[in-house]
Amino acid sequence: MEELKRTVLFDKHKELNARNVGFCGWEMPVQYAGVIKEHDACRNGAALFDISHMGEFFYEGDIANSGINNSCTTDFVKLPVGKCKYGFLLNEKGGVVDDLIVYKLDDTHLMFVVNAARIDVDFARIKSHIKSGRFENRSDETSKIDIQGPNSKEMLQKIVSFDLSELKFFGFKQTTLLDVPAIVSRTGYTGELGYELYVGNDTAPKLWDKLLSLGAVPAGLGARDVLRLEKGYSLYGHELNEETTPAEAGIDMFVQYKTHDFTGKEALLKQKESGISKKIIAFKTNSKRSPRDGFEIYQNGKKIGYVTSGTYSPSVGSGIGLGFVNTKLFDEDVALELKTGRGSIPIYRADLPFLK
Repeated sequence: MEELKRTVLFDKHKELNARNVGFCGWEMPVQYAGVIKEHDACRNGAALFDISHMGEFFYEGDIANSGINNSCTTDFVKLPVGKCKYGFLLNEKGGVVDDLIVYKLDDTHLMFVVNAARIDVDFARIKSHIKSGRFENRSDETSKIDIQGPNSKEMLQKIVSFDLSELKFFGFKQTTLLDVPAIVSRTGYTGELGYELYVGNDTAPKLWDKLLSLGAVPAGLGARDVLRLEKGYSLYGHELNEETTPAEAGIDMFVQYKTHDFTGKEALLKQKESGISKKIIAFKTNSKRSPRDGFEIYQNGKKIGYVTSGTYSPSVGSGIGLGFVNTKLFDEDVALELKTGRGSIPIYRADLPFLK
């Protein structure tokens, strides 16, 4: 069995009695004091997440003419400096190789933030488009700490030298934290006011301790998953994979069709004409019973799909989930149920986000 990697904050998690699990090849904290307590800290205060397992790539060169602008669904040329944008790396069939965020550092520099399990695949695929410039994988030397929640701005303001009110959603600033270079980004995966902080590995433990001393509550991947699902955010390997297009996942509004060419564009345009064969639906249970990925979705006694993500939502007060259904078999007006292997669970269609 391959040995799990550890972030530079591993000893900090151990001191806090975190319960660790294997995740995308990393040993990561799933919870500290408990998922619900950590979820509540993010919704009502400020929660601190170690997300250093994710990947960071850096490009320097001619963004318009090097070929890199054709690698993703995001048009890097039109992206303003100081802004970042969510988009996709696609295969030729339009399937999602990864979802990622790209930062326009200046007119010749980009930063890509990718999912941990896809680092090697993503780097090779993006690099294959590049004819000039320098493209580097700095994932092993970069740490990422997220502070999220309504109190995050007040806490973080105490250690940044600029007014955080200057940062709009999906804006970022290259600055210093604890007197060392850092990127502060007004982004997150929780649906709350929050910031994602990129620093060198040497700085990460000191930054983690400083934010805890200001009142942030450590939170693990368990709470993070509940938080993202309450907002209906997709998770790679669940709602997204190489056999699923952005349209099928219900998020092709993030694809910049009109501005530039990219791998998979032709397949996506053909799919727009012919229609999709599966689509994501959101649903709730009428109790605290949690849907689980892999549960089968039935309608009129016939299997029509499967659950991709599910959990109990403290904010909603019931089980919530996402799942794919066959568009030819699915009827908007007919009741649904889940088959679990130990009985069935009635489910009810819901609009996203679950938490408004």
